[in-house]
Order: sequence, then structure tokens, then C-alpha cells
Amino acid sequence: MKMNYSKHLFGGFLLLFSLIFISCDDEMDPIPLPMPTGSSTTFNLAAVSNPGISGTAEFIENDDNSTTINLMLSGTPAVGMHPAHIHFNTAAEGGDIALTLGTVMGGTGMSSVTVNALDDGSPISYSQLINFDGYINVHLSSSDLATLVAQGDIGENALTGESKTYSLGTKDVPGISGTATFSQRVNDETLVKIMLNGTPDGGMHPGHIHFNTAAEGGAIAVSFSPVNGSTGMSVTNISALDDDSSITYDELLDFDGYINIHLSAEELGTIVAQGDIGQNELTGEEKSYELGEKDVDGISGTATFKKRVNGESLAVLELMNTPADGMHPAHIHSNTALQGGGIVFTFNPVNGASGMSQTNVTMLDDDSMIGYDDILDINGYINVHLSMSELGTIVAQGDIGQNELTGESKTYVLGEKDVPGINGTATFRERANGTTLAILQVQNTIAGSTHPAHIHENTAAMGGGIKFTFNPVNGTSGMSMTNIVTLDDMTAITFDELLAFNGYINVHLSMAELGVVVAQGNIGSNSN
Repeated sequence: MKMNYSKHLFGGFLLLFSLIFISCDDEMDPIPLPMPTGSSTTFNLAAVSNPGISGTAEFIENDDNSTTINLMLSGTPAVGMHPAHIHFNTAAEGGDIALTLGTVMGGTGMSSVTVNALDDGSPISYSQLINFDGYINVHLSSSDLATLVAQGDIGENALTGESKTYSLGTKDVPGISGTATFSQRVNDETLVKIMLNGTPDGGMHPGHIHFNTAAEGGAIAVSFSPVNGSTGMSVTNISALDDDSSITYDELLDFDGYINIHLSAEELGTIVAQGDIGQNELTGEEKSYELGEKDVDGISGTATFKKRVNGESLAVLELMNTPADGMHPAHIHSNTALQGGGIVFTFNPVNGASGMSQTNVTMLDDDSMIGYDDILDINGYINVHLSMSELGTIVAQGDIGQNELTGESKTYVLGEKDVPGINGTATFRERANGTTLAILQVQNTIAGSTHPAHIHENTAAMGGGIKFTFNPVNGTSGMSMTNIVTLDDMTAITFDELLAFNGYINVHLSMAELGVVVAQGNIGSNSN
């Protein structure tokens, strides 16, 4: 019996000791909670499946080396329960779950979780999290993880706010065009988002950055994720070219390249949208020159030079009424079209079916460099020919650069003189360089004849010596065109000086009959 009593007594002491211990424990200080250090970083979470849902992810550093992650969304349905995770890599690349976050409650749009390790147990600090190679997905529900309600890159993948948008113009399929936006990441990689309008539902459109300009063509440098025809969108992370050589955001913005978006993997030859990028981007500054009819009635157009960021030019020739099966060689020649001159630059031929030619202009045919500003000051003109076998037939022609006509002109009347019925006009047209194109148009001249013409000093009533000799008037057409840079004694004379010149014009019957004046008129300071 003593044995049993002792056991009960001993048990009583143990119970009393336990009660005393518990009582003492209740009076101890509570375990301290982690406290924020004051450092925090916020990342944006953009809408995905529902444009009305978006928000932020706030990372707060705690003094025990843990991190509190607060998700705050607006527009979530009241009854929703939205699981969230941090994934490895960028959202454009995709990746496995790295860390499970709190579930966003639809009623409040909020969740909060405090962590100090990834899901695999590896420790992670606040500093490591805000520099993490990852992104956040917020899902519609635990039973529908495939539907994302919000998403955002975090850490080193976060966007800096720096971006550049390039236009992608229509190419082989009418109605499809769009943009390519390059956005800089914190780690200096690039998010490229392509957005096209007019793509067919269900289509998948491969896209690439190619080397060189679109006018020149070049090999593939970077492959994009295909554009989804139903959404018209593609997102791609770029950290390297296809040959694995690294490339930064700043290097892409200076890249010598262009973008092609193709109809499909089976029809790469059909380009649905295209645009130059990087140093080849067009600045918006351009200059157009008229290409007038020449030897073939009805064919005319324009030559437009468009400035690139690198100072080079895209030359676009656009002609109307070219034959559908034609290919029309085109060149820049030195001097004015009236004077004629050798070829200095060769364009890509004009396609008769489209009337178009596009050429990148960086150097002349002799390999001397020429920039956009140089072209605007070139002493030259453009000829577009009927074909390679008929270069002598010019279908369109126009002066360019310093020879361009400014639109300023002055017309003088050339009245009848010694031959009844012959009269006309003399029109002086100003060039960009201040020189003059003189056009004599005389009616009722004798077919097959040539009529010498001159500017004389003084008034016609007073008479005076010859100061300038025009190209003779063609009796069949009644026309003469002459470039005036100097007088016959080589004294330079400008358009403005001609309009103030003390002179008159005589058009003669022939070289053998200079005494017979068929048309005459005062000019310059002597005009009425």
C-alpha cells in the first residue's frame, strides 16, 4: 500500500509542478512579431483575361529578414478566391512556381503572406526577392489556374518605364498593320510586344528581326514568339540574338535591322507587316520630288527620300500608269535634266505592277558616302527608264536636290514681231540653289525648224547686245528649255537678279535669218 501511496503522492507533486510552470509561462513576454524596416518595393500587376482587374504587389522588408508580400487588386468579383504565385523567369518566357503567395479574396481584392523561403525550402531575403528573376501570376480560381486575372514581372524583370514603339506597315496583305513596342527591363533585357490589327482568327504569324533595312533585306537575327491571329498579339523576352550573342535594350534601339511578320510558317514569303527599327527607323523627316512625264504619255509620279535615325535615306519611287509586266530601271544623274549627266546612283527598279521601288541610300555607285542631308543638296536629277533594253526611253524625270524647282516663277509675254501669228511666253522658274529654269513656249512656229533665242540688254525699243543665249526653240513643239546659271560672259546670275534684269528677249526665225524676229518681249525691270 505504501508503494501505491507514494506513487500517488509523487504524481501529485508532478501535477502541482506542472501547474506552477504553466502559471509562470503565462506571465512571460509574448514572442515578438516581425516589424517592417521601412524598406518596400511595389510592382505592377496588369490585367490579363479581364481588363477590369489589375493592381500591385507590395514587398515589405521585415527586421527578422522575412518579407511580407501584399497583393492588392481592384475589380475582383466579391465571391472570388484567386490563388497567386511567383514563377521563375519572365512572364513572356513562362516558368515553374517558385513561391506560393496568399490567396486574393475577391471581396477585398487583397492577400498577405510573410515568407523567408521559397517553396523548395531555400532561404530568400527581401533583397533577393526584389531582384528575383521572376513574375507573379494571379489565377481565376484553384480549379481554373489556366485563366489569369493579373500578371506582372518582378525583380530584375520589372519594366523601367523606358520604351520605344516602331510602326509595322501593311505589306503583302491589305488591312494588316500595327506596332512593335520595345520595353526596357531593370536587367537591361527587353520585352517586345507586337500588336497587329486585322489578323485572321486562328492564324499564327511568325515574326523576326532581320539584319539591314527592309529595302535591302537580310538574314534573321532574332525570332519572336508567333503573333496570335485571334488577339493580334505576341510577347517575347530578348536577352540574346538567335546566335546566342547577348544584346541589351540600348543595343536593340541602335540595331541595324527591320521586322517581318509572316502569314504563316508555311507561307514565310508572304509578309503581312514590316517595319525598320533601331538605327534604320524613319525620323518622319522626308522630301518629295516630282517625276514628270517624258517620252511615254501618262506615266509620272514622285521620288520621296525619307530620313533614317542614322542619317541614311529610304528612297521611295511611286509612279502611275506603269505597265503591269514592266520593270523600270531608275538612276540619279549628275547635273540638271536639261544639261544631262552621268549616273551617280542606281535605284532598285520600279515594279510596273505596283509602280513602286524602295531603295536604301547610303553611298553612291562610286562607293562615296551620301546622307539624307547630302541628297537634299545634290546637283542631280532622276531618270526612270522604260526597260533595261530601252534605256533611251525615259518614262519619268525630275530634278532633285539643289536643282529642285521651288515653285517661284515669273512669266513674260513674247509678242508678235516680224512674222504674223507667232507669239508666246517666257517663264523663269526658280531652283533651290537660286539658279533658273527658262521655258520658252512659242505658238505657230515652223515644224522642223529651230529658232535661236537670246536675252538682250536694255529694252526692246532701245535694243542692245546679247547677254544670254537660250537653247533654240524647237519649231515642231514650239518649246525651249534652258538652265540659266551665268550670262554668256560667265557672270553668275540668280533667279532674283533675272527678275530685276534690264533686258528683253528676241526669238529669231533661224540662224541664217537672225534679222527676222518672230517673237519679242521685255523682261525683268523692263516688264510692265
